[in-house]
Amino acid sequence: MTEPGGGDLARTVWPAVPDGALVLVPIGSTEQHGPHLPLDTDSVVARAVARRAADTLSGGPAGPPLVAPVLAYGASGEHAGFPGTVSMGHEALEAVIVEMVRSLALWAGRVVLVNGHGGNLTTLDAAVSRLRAEGHDAAWTGCDVPGGDPHAGRTETSVMLHLAPDTVRTDRAVAGDTRPLAVLLPDLMARGVRAVSPSGVLGDPSGASAAEGRRTVESMVAAVVRRIAAHVVDGRGRLVEPSGRSHPNAARG
Repeated sequence: MTEPGGGDLARTVWPAVPDGALVLVPIGSTEQHGPHLPLDTDSVVARAVARRAADTLSGGPAGPPLVAPVLAYGASGEHAGFPGTVSMGHEALEAVIVEMVRSLALWAGRVVLVNGHGGNLTTLDAAVSRLRAEGHDAAWTGCDVPGGDPHAGRTETSVMLHLAPDTVRTDRAVAGDTRPLAVLLPDLMARGVRAVSPSGVLGDPSGASAAEGRRTVESMVAAVVRRIAAHVVDGRGRLVEPSGRSHPNAARG
């Protein structure tokens, strides 16, 4: 599926890149998403949300936002028990984000990282806090789904049925551990996802639909647009809701 274009940085020629542009950088992962969703699920979601947000945001003095290529590897150590997962770990991810934003800052006015994977949260807090301490206008926000199931359940399956239906193996979908993330987290951190759910699913894909996925993506995009437009940044470098409420991306990825 071809996403709405936004300003696709990778396809832009250098004389067309304006000084002081707002650049959105999708941050994803390459990790297992159960037997029915592809390894690049978080990257697909982050890229789609960033591009649709860029299409919605009004252009400032430097013109419309630009969307950088997705960073397709993240901190996915909790999924290391599954073939196909590629994790660069927190230290390497932090270094990549810091160097990437330092480079962007040579010509960009503001950089917003749009995160699609919950395992990246700690790294993003550290990296963006460091960048802001250096004086860079950087922040990050998540593709939040308040109340959604944690991983490869109905929420993500619905989203992928909307964004990339040809990649979803619905006939292979199975329910996993359906306990809330807050209950699962100690075991996940200590033993990894495979010890908790041999299928890799945390939740239940049953009932997933493209229509539900469309509504979820629209909600994600609206939240990202609100936060970027308001540009209220907390002490960790996260963009928060204009009302002051923030929903960290802990409910999916």
